[in-house]
Amino acid sequence: MFRFLGNIEAKADAKGRVFLPAIFRKQLETAAEEGLVLRKDVFQDCLVLYPESVWFATQDQLRSRLNRWNAREQAVFRQFVSEAVSVTVDDSGRILLPKRHMRLAGIKDGVRFIGMDSTIEIWAREDGEQPFMETGEFSRALEEALAGAVEKRPAGEGTFKG
Repeated sequence: MFRFLGNIEAKADAKGRVFLPAIFRKQLETAAEEGLVLRKDVFQDCLVLYPESVWFATQDQLRSRLNRWNAREQAVFRQFVSEAVSVTVDDSGRILLPKRHMRLAGIKDGVRFIGMDSTIEIWAREDGEQPFMETGEFSRALEEALAGAVEKRPAGEGTFKG
């Protein structure tokens, strides 16, 4: 299981090659994960790098929820998988970001890798420097999400016992 964590800047060369941060490479090597899949994020202007096992689990989850005999749902699945490309880490520790994907994410040369649990997001450096939510909005959204989680928990579970 992957738990990528970090916010790391890097620079892409003229061909779109960028060094995958060592901390992420080490996790992939430890898990013996060689393949990676890259696609544009569904909601944001960034790229998402999936370890191959995470990609296939995500693809399986989506496939299981969509009816292949429903034209609209088949189009959703097709759109999701057709925008993905296989990516490999070269001997120097670099990955190649396809020019099309760089354009979709607004990446010129500077990138920011953000560990997002089981995936790694790749942002244009400038976009990744900005807060994703205003402080007040973030704290309210976090409070709502966690308050809902506490309400769903059985009584007494997760309380401090000192």
